[in-house]
Amino acid sequence: MRSNVEPPTDGPLKGLVVIEMGTLIAGPFCGQILGDFGATVIKLEDPGKGDPMRQWGRSLPMGHSPWWPVIGRNKRSVTLNLRDPDGQAIARKLIAGADVLIENFRPGAMEKWGLGYEALSAVNPKLVMARVSGFGQTGPYAQRAGYALIGEAMGGLRYITGEPDRAPARAGISVGDSLAGLHAALGTMMALHARERTGKGQIVDAAIYESVLSVMENLITEYGLTGYVRERSGSVLPGIAPSNAYPTADGALVVIGANQDTLFARLCTAMGRPELAADPRYAGHAARGENQAELDALIGAWTATLPASDLLALMEASGVAAGRVYRAPDMLEDPQFAAREAIVETPHPVFGSVKMQNAFPKLSDTPGGVRWPGPGLGEHTDAVLGERAGVSAEDLVKLRERGVI
Repeated sequence: MRSNVEPPTDGPLKGLVVIEMGTLIAGPFCGQILGDFGATVIKLEDPGKGDPMRQWGRSLPMGHSPWWPVIGRNKRSVTLNLRDPDGQAIARKLIAGADVLIENFRPGAMEKWGLGYEALSAVNPKLVMARVSGFGQTGPYAQRAGYALIGEAMGGLRYITGEPDRAPARAGISVGDSLAGLHAALGTMMALHARERTGKGQIVDAAIYESVLSVMENLITEYGLTGYVRERSGSVLPGIAPSNAYPTADGALVVIGANQDTLFARLCTAMGRPELAADPRYAGHAARGENQAELDALIGAWTATLPASDLLALMEASGVAAGRVYRAPDMLEDPQFAAREAIVETPHPVFGSVKMQNAFPKLSDTPGGVRWPGPGLGEHTDAVLGERAGVSAEDLVKLRERGVI
């Protein structure tokens, strides 16, 4: 874990100006990614309350959310009432000088405020507008409220997650929101690249359910060709064996992936059972898949006799892919995480310092990084509106009195 190291002052997106409108995770995660790599991200928040992420989380140490320092990092916070005509006018001025606008309101909200793409691009034709929503900007479901759990369900992820004898489970994070934000960031970079050729911006339409659908591998194709509906399979992929989490003598879980013939032979040798590689029940991919449960039970009985550290050392020496099932404290203690600076520690005005995941992926010449954690509500309002929207100090006072900022 990196600490007390000067964070990068710029990145590959230095000079790119992003206006972030929206709350919670899907849109703001797109802004987080762009900010991590050097973009100037100006987050517009409702005066008085701000993004609900400031108060979300299982716990609120010292009255503050441990979620906000991550999703709000590298951003400048400006309070602005977008439902007020004066707030909308200021937003237009900010957007006129921006490269990217991110929003994740229900489709139609921006148009109602006079901030639709047609109106904004007339003033700023190079604008790229990333629009994140549950179901996209078109289609019969466009106006429906859409959250991660809905997108995960409709995109196919929820149905195949969990044990086969139970109702579908969910991951302990908002996968759908993060996937939508990631696709919005990817689409934004594509649109900016296209702008280099055409000189024109465009809309990036990222739907949560489609973002989930995009990572569902061959689920649709397999059904279309064979009629097979993929079902929940617990901790395994049906027909892919061995590839599971196995118990150890000290109560840990170690994931082992040895579903290729050569890897399986190495695992058998490490187990002291080299003959298993030639056993008709396990010799070949199809045979191991047909006898998956039996094979997993055999391997699990063996791993349960070894402490996790010994098992991992043996797997590494044998050239078999393996790793512990990690929790947060395991990540903080792991030398690989430390060597790669996968987790960083940054100063925080309330917590003293906060640990969080670093910017990914790594770039060799212009890396991203965490320059500061999520800012205080409206921390940059006066500076940004003065510099980028031409609002005078006198007008700032009046706008604040009226609750516009």
